[in-house]
Amino acid sequence: MSEFPTKQWSRAGLNRLLRKIDATGSAERRPGQGRKRSVRTQEKIDNVGDLVLSQDNNPQTHRTQREISRELGISRGSVNRIVRRDLRLQCFKKRKASELTAANKQVRLERARELLKLYPRSLVNFIFFTDEKVFTVARPSNSQNDRVYAAVGTTKKNIPACRLLRTRSHFSRSVMVSVGVSVLGVTGLHFVNPGVKVNGQYYRDTLLKEELLPDMRDISEFFIFQQDNAPAHRARATVDLLSTETPAFIPPTLWPPNSPDLNPVDYKLWSVIQEQVYKVKVNNVDELRQRIQTVWDELDQRVIDKAIKQWRTRLRACVKAKGGHFEHKL
Repeated sequence: MSEFPTKQWSRAGLNRLLRKIDATGSAERRPGQGRKRSVRTQEKIDNVGDLVLSQDNNPQTHRTQREISRELGISRGSVNRIVRRDLRLQCFKKRKASELTAANKQVRLERARELLKLYPRSLVNFIFFTDEKVFTVARPSNSQNDRVYAAVGTTKKNIPACRLLRTRSHFSRSVMVSVGVSVLGVTGLHFVNPGVKVNGQYYRDTLLKEELLPDMRDISEFFIFQQDNAPAHRARATVDLLSTETPAFIPPTLWPPNSPDLNPVDYKLWSVIQEQVYKVKVNNVDELRQRIQTVWDELDQRVIDKAIKQWRTRLRACVKAKGGHFEHKL
């Protein structure tokens, strides 16, 4: 006890330890010693296992730890310990994805195969991937990570509303932008005029003729134009325009439906831009436009190149998944 004063051992405790070593040759606790479990019994472990894994055969029906705690009448801490220590389960975060029907999967499979044949790696560098996105003044929220910490004993009613509540106007003002990216370079960031509906005519006469296509021609004489299957994109007049005004383009009959996971702008660049735009609070539409423009101007071409480099890898993953979801396997 004098040798290790910081341990705060008692003589009685040391005597018990010495007797145990004399009797058993070890200081380790034998199985079954100590206070019997009152909550983490085998029955409770089995019940928690049944509830937490209930989605295996019936997706979207799993229970949260809070729900399991209420149903079984045990604390969330005990549920968490059973999940981690007894059942030895780990948690994976869900991701958003487009709903795919059997028909969607079949078409995605066929078109992914065709794209792989038509566009080898040497041609991918010439593809301009395009997309449009709506940005709102109100920052997109993730309630799962939105927490307010206060001193122990503080009640909610004593926390200022400005800290506890995330307020937003009923209809947050927004702007829509259109871009095109390739390994060759990027187009300008084009804002859709406020109050304008992006129908076929506006898409052709403004976004294509006046903005995107001139930008692409300034970058390279030869390029391959890509777009998704939005109604304005697959209109006959739009297809006719692209057939005459571009050196080459991927027609709507070749682009896989419901496939944001195959467009580099969708699966990478929008999230990168959004993260930078909303680093600090946006107060109005003018500030939002300026913030988006600044982030776009400062976007590193290497980020774009890396995203486009994944395109054929994703096409192969789509084929391997038989047209189904594949991002969770990458």
